[in-house]
Amino acid sequence: MCGIVGMFRLKQGRPVDAALLASMNQAQFHRGPDEGDQYIDEQVGLGHRRLSIIDLASGQQPMSDETDRYVLIFNGEIYNFMQLRADLETLGHQFKTHCDTEVILRGHIEWGDACVEKLQGMFAYAFWDKQQQRLLLARDRLGIKPLFYTLLDDSIYFASELKSLKLLPGLDKTINAKAIEQYFALGYVAEPDTIYSAVKKLCPAQTLVLSTAEPTPKLNTYWHLSYREQVELSDQDYQQQLVEQLNTAINSHLVTEVPLGSFLSGGVDSSAVVALIAGMSDQPVKTCSIGFDVAAYDETSYAQQVATRYHTLHDSKIVKADDFELIPKLAHFYDEPYADSSALATYRVCELARSKVTVCMSGDGADELLAGYRRYKLLMAEQQVRDKLPQWLRSAVFKPLGKIYPKLDWAPRFLRAKTTFQSLAMDLVEGYLHGISLLKQQQRDELFSDKLKAQLQGYNTLELFREVAADFDGTEPLALLQYIDIRTYLVGDILTKVDRASMANSLEVRVPFLDHKFVEWSAKVPTAQKLRAGEGKYVLKKAMEPYLPADILYRPKMGFRVPLAEWFRGPLQQQVRAALLSDVIKDSGLFRMDTISRWLDQHQSGQRDHSTALWTLLMFENFLRQSN
Repeated sequence: MCGIVGMFRLKQGRPVDAALLASMNQAQFHRGPDEGDQYIDEQVGLGHRRLSIIDLASGQQPMSDETDRYVLIFNGEIYNFMQLRADLETLGHQFKTHCDTEVILRGHIEWGDACVEKLQGMFAYAFWDKQQQRLLLARDRLGIKPLFYTLLDDSIYFASELKSLKLLPGLDKTINAKAIEQYFALGYVAEPDTIYSAVKKLCPAQTLVLSTAEPTPKLNTYWHLSYREQVELSDQDYQQQLVEQLNTAINSHLVTEVPLGSFLSGGVDSSAVVALIAGMSDQPVKTCSIGFDVAAYDETSYAQQVATRYHTLHDSKIVKADDFELIPKLAHFYDEPYADSSALATYRVCELARSKVTVCMSGDGADELLAGYRRYKLLMAEQQVRDKLPQWLRSAVFKPLGKIYPKLDWAPRFLRAKTTFQSLAMDLVEGYLHGISLLKQQQRDELFSDKLKAQLQGYNTLELFREVAADFDGTEPLALLQYIDIRTYLVGDILTKVDRASMANSLEVRVPFLDHKFVEWSAKVPTAQKLRAGEGKYVLKKAMEPYLPADILYRPKMGFRVPLAEWFRGPLQQQVRAALLSDVIKDSGLFRMDTISRWLDQHQSGQRDHSTALWTLLMFENFLRQSN
């Protein structure tokens, strides 16, 4: 796992700024504290920070071939590199190292741009052809590894993290109005946008190519997840296939020359990974978990059950539920506004893991692939109503109900029907966005200033969801929601959270559920195997029954929760009020200060629960403060 940076001058006579490249590379030191170097040749400069995982003695980057025509910088891990190496050796290639980096380098020499389609793993890399003056950037299929880029003064600059690009003199840091709308709807800025209009993210499964001969960047999508083919098998066959597919993915992810362990939260996904790793290893698995000093947020007893069953070398750490000292640091870790409060706990568990190992396995991705989120169950219940009633009738009945029904934050869940009524008046895609939005459309309308609304020119995050939904080739409503999540929430929230938190601690995290072969298999599994009788991840849970106890498999999903409502009425009451009414927020001109003041008063008096909106604003304020 590493960090990469680079620049390519598209016009002759403008040499690379070596000092600037070094500064950009150093800004990502945490991504690769073991080694660092750079390559400079007239119009191109490539920098690399290395976290040594495979072939510790060699494999240094930037890596060039024996002719010095081709140069590669690479962040990630290629799990089928030994097979590809054997194929290349058969074709006459001779290797100087034992690492996956050289396999990518020689693979591009042999297969050209099609090399990326042969790679199985997580990656972001740049491949330079000196003779053709041609640069190729590539990102893995699911977006596990990040890559940012910008075009500035007839040059392209790119980096693993936005903080490196922010060092560029002359970079236009005008805030992207679309990104603000996405952030307050979703809690993150979705690909390909960033918080700055001038900077983009390379999307998952994309390559970008440009050269001095063709200086306009060309984007190509080399992989598409298809839900067209649904295979009907028995429950037992699917359960057997799941274990086989997951075992294959995990086994390929175990290749390393440094200590390896696994997160163990006590939930289904990480417990399944640990159980299967234990069956492959002669040595005890090293596991770690984070607990909280408030029982309602603590899962360490469940993690301990799995650790005891599989005799893991388990380490857990209890942190305070009011562990909010990290809040100012999150803006630095994430570079752009990011509102998932579980990033606090994710950082702490990565910190704990790095004290024991260099590589850690994670269960991320299972919820999206196998319908584990509770919202899928709720949205499918709503869809049954939609299927029975025509659109005109739903709009006539539920839209007025949604307007007049009070927002009962304090009430039992079955009485909090306002959002459900509003969603039923919409189609599936719009209803899904409404259901998962951090701030609903009405709240965003109340919050955004006239200035920001003018900049948005009517743009709504629904456009993003419609665009993604248009690429879906299946027929099942649940599969469509999963597809939208894989293209948006998984990459924008979950994988971003894990990448920044782990890399801030110089820890590599591997996600076997997101091996693209397993992902492709999961897309062929019928929805009845994923969500049945209200039980999400049905096939995974049934397949894991021989491996895990029932209270691990079938208890309600908890996740890393943070007591925001209590914080903002208690220890953070004055801090959040000062931050959200500060000159930083006022001077931005983006928000209605009377709305913020009203939300603060209502929340802190106990009248309403605005904790999600206040947290989202607080993280935006932290971003603005650090970017000024």
